[in-house]
Amino acid sequence: MNVKFAAFVALIALCAPVGLSAQGFSGLGSDAEGFSTPAPAPQFDFPADHGAHPDYRIEWWYLTANMTGPDGTAYGLQWTLFRSALAPHTGKGWDSPQIWLGHAAVTTPDAHYTSERLARGAIGQAGVSAAPFEAWIDDWHLRGASFDALKLRASGSQFAYDVTLDAQGPLVFHGEGGYSVKSQQGQASYYYSQPFFALAGTITLPEGDIPVTGTAWLDREWSSQPLAADQTGWDWFSLSFDAGEKLMGFRLRQADGTYYTSGTWITPDGATTALPDGSFDATPLATSDVGGRSIPTRWHVRVPDHAVDVIIEAVNTQTWMDMSVPYWEGPVRVSGNRSGIGYLEMTGYDQP
Repeated sequence: MNVKFAAFVALIALCAPVGLSAQGFSGLGSDAEGFSTPAPAPQFDFPADHGAHPDYRIEWWYLTANMTGPDGTAYGLQWTLFRSALAPHTGKGWDSPQIWLGHAAVTTPDAHYTSERLARGAIGQAGVSAAPFEAWIDDWHLRGASFDALKLRASGSQFAYDVTLDAQGPLVFHGEGGYSVKSQQGQASYYYSQPFFALAGTITLPEGDIPVTGTAWLDREWSSQPLAADQTGWDWFSLSFDAGEKLMGFRLRQADGTYYTSGTWITPDGATTALPDGSFDATPLATSDVGGRSIPTRWHVRVPDHAVDVIIEAVNTQTWMDMSVPYWEGPVRVSGNRSGIGYLEMTGYDQP
């Protein structure tokens, strides 16, 4: 490891919003002085807004996919590129305050393979361009002539994937037109998704290449202080029901034991209904021991306004992402008064 890279890794741990010692989960509740902050009634500008927003402190391009192989085995896939700004100013080369972090994973019913990449901004190692779209870190990339037709490639020491993504529906905007409130105090982000990707391609595991098909969900979000200082983590669900509807919902856990919730109900044609605080309910039903941590891996999810009363169960309970910022993320099955598939992300459970 060269001196610059070692200093960069140390800097992430000590100073960056994705580091470990600041307010709220991973410092996301720290004061955003000097950075731009989201405001109500956003006016998105595409394709430019598919690209980076360096005047905001934190941003991500976050893709999850539910897939099946020829024998019906369920697989999960994750690819994420995070951008984090150490300071509210621009710079060139090694003077750039932009830090990039990439996560990739493949989940099977019995195994979970992960990999992580770190990069400094403005030296060509990582970045995002809006049109044609490309998000990359080292040799990992998500790119295409437009945001509606993308190709994704990534690899780790024991896995790889090479898949295509074709949008079958429109972009979806969460909260009020893409302004997603995260707390009673008013912290917020800009947040939209493409939840209608059809996926096809190949995953490579220790046993060999496996052709897969499925669906994928890509989240785009940026902010400078998305959480309140007393919010310790979140439980985030993206669910696709067999009848065609979709649901995004999350609960933010607060230090006093209460929760702030939000969500979006999505019809098969992409029309949305915002679910304000209290409208989305997620209650843990069972936990699993994951490396000495007690992680909820079976949930009861209810959205009374849309007659949703379902059980969410992990395909593989051991999908711990042992990264610079550790978290649990994996594919789930949906049963109850609706059936389907989805993904679950849980943060703030990193202490065994």
